[in-house]
Amino acid sequence: MGEFKSGFVSLVGRTNVGKSTLLNALVKEKVAITANKVQTTRTAIKAILNDENYQIIITDTPGIHKPKTKLSKTMVETAFNMFAEVDVIVFLIEATSKEIGRGDRRILDKIIESKKPCILVINKIDLVKKQELLNLINIYSKEYNFKAILPISAEKKSGTDDLIKELVNLLPEGPKYYSDDEYTDQTVKQISEEIIREKALLFLQDEVPHGIYVEIESFKERTTTKGEEIHDIDATIYCLRESHKGIIIGKGGNLLKKIASFARKDIEEMLGTKVNLKVWVKVKEDWQEKDNIVNKFKLK
Repeated sequence: MGEFKSGFVSLVGRTNVGKSTLLNALVKEKVAITANKVQTTRTAIKAILNDENYQIIITDTPGIHKPKTKLSKTMVETAFNMFAEVDVIVFLIEATSKEIGRGDRRILDKIIESKKPCILVINKIDLVKKQELLNLINIYSKEYNFKAILPISAEKKSGTDDLIKELVNLLPEGPKYYSDDEYTDQTVKQISEEIIREKALLFLQDEVPHGIYVEIESFKERTTTKGEEIHDIDATIYCLRESHKGIIIGKGGNLLKKIASFARKDIEEMLGTKVNLKVWVKVKEDWQEKDNIVNKFKLK
């Protein structure tokens, strides 16, 4: 048996390129929420890949976008600050790109500046012809000496094993930073908050999603009279406007019931117990500018 490899990897890319889908495919667990909306990931989420020969700690950073609020500025800073801390950067782009767009250029410049080993991963290859893919590889390979360029489909989980192999090759010998049964640094409470937010993103119109955040007020475990374990969870979805509150609740409370019902199923699966989930909606107009909330999304 060879030496044990371990280290830290930063997963970076524009919003909506599929970083969270890739992370979940690598870990084979749900650690990052996925929704077909920009800025789904707000905090730096660590996923831990354990094997007898290696431990890879991958941080899925918030997608890079043009910041408009204190919250989004914090998110973008978090993504770039990661580069100093890691052994390898994984730069995820979309196969459908015809050139290096503005957002990708900004990330690329930061990678060049960092001089860190970087793997370029081209996602959604099922959407393009081979020649388009080759053109894209050609454009990017002139920009930086990538350690590898890997075409993958995160959605179909194809190419993920190759990525793990490349990462293991690039990582140094090192200790185990986490125990074998850990696959994320998120607490179950944090993951539950994110699951509720994911379901809200799934069912809401485009004008609301990024004006919401979820907070779990109470998370308690109890045993029923029949000896069954159950979690009682009280959560609040905060939104920016009174009009948004109406949209989130929906006609006769229908939409909120749907969000809660889908979230409850996922949380039950994660906890392995029954869940009694209650969700409220409240208006907090300026939460995106409030330090005590924005600080939650800073890199720990």
